[in-house]
Amino acid sequence: MVRSRTIIVPVKQKTGATFDAILNCPKKMMPGATISNDGWWSFSTPRGEAKLKFKENKSLGILDHVFVDTEAAWNNSMRVVSSGDESEIIITLIKPRELTDEQFNERMVEIELALENMKKIIELDA
Repeated sequence: MVRSRTIIVPVKQKTGATFDAILNCPKKMMPGATISNDGWWSFSTPRGEAKLKFKENKSLGILDHVFVDTEAAWNNSMRVVSSGDESEIIITLIKPRELTDEQFNERMVEIELALENMKKIIELDA
C-alpha cells in the first residue's frame, strides 16, 4: 500500500508573491544552497548532500518538485492557491519505496518544521 500525506500551510501573502518566494526559499532556508544552470538547487542536509528541482507553472500555481538525497528520491506535488488576499500552500508527499514507515513518519515531522520555516520566511518578505 502506498502511503502519502497532504499538508496545507496558510500564508499571509498573495498567491503570486507566495509562489515567487517559494522559488527563492532554498537559498534562505539552506546555508550554501546554489542553483545550477539546469535549475537544480544543491545543498547540505543533516543526512548529507541533497538536490531539489522545481517543475513550476505560475499561472496554474504549480510548484511540483523533485527532491533527492542520500536515502531516497521524492516526487512532490505542490500547489499555491488563492484564499482572498492570502494563499494556501498544499503539498502531497508520497512515501518513497526506499523508506520504512518509521522513516517516513520521521521525515513528515522534519518536513512540517521546514514548511513552518518557509511560511515565516515568506511572510517576513511581505
